Amino acid sequence: MNIHVSAFKWVPPFAQGYVRDLRVRWALEEAGLPYEATLIDPKIQASSDYREWQPFGQVPAYRDDAVEIFESGAIVLHIAMRSEALAPADEAGRARVMTWVIAALNSVEPHVQNLVQLDVFHAGEAWTEERRPQAEAMLCKRLAALSVWLGEREYLEDRFTAGDLMMAMVLRELVETGLLERYANLGAYVRRCTERPAFKRALEAQLQPFRENAPAA
Repeated sequence: MNIHVSAFKWVPPFAQGYVRDLRVRWALEEAGLPYEATLIDPKIQASSDYREWQPFGQVPAYRDDAVEIFESGAIVLHIAMRSEALAPADEAGRARVMTWVIAALNSVEPHVQNLVQLDVFHAGEAWTEERRPQAEAMLCKRLAALSVWLGEREYLEDRFTAGDLMMAMVLRELVETGLLERYANLGAYVRRCTERPAFKRALEAQLQPFRENAPAA
């Protein structure tokens, strides 16, 4: 199967290791599926040809011999439904995987991104200082509920799945905030997931083009 995934040639250092093609690269590594990264720059990103593949000009976009899709969650689910490394074969198990992927994207990630956006792009602004405690409180409600569910489990269900992949990718953006340390099991969970060899391979694959295409000093 010929698999192509779009990714940026280069992004600023603060975004390196966090661009969302990493989610897809990780899923493909877990599934043992080889792929080719189609690297794009701002010119390609704005082109009509690329917008036919990804209407919003974002990454990742994905194509294989049968489908052409975009949105990291949809792509990860597409891969998971074809690999028992990311989802069990039974219908009930697959339904739980889909549930956790969507929970990561809909129930947790919006609150994570609210806080990250404030800290990264609006730090020091007066309105941020007023808004941040509310954003943090809303996020902590989600984290507390997730912490209770996880309890002493290693993973969200009885084994690592695409649900864990997506949840760990969402929570990983909070590592530098220190919030995960309030919930020891969540911090350990993220570390457990991102210590997997497939994640490390995916991360290195994303970072390599950034090193190769870094602007001259």
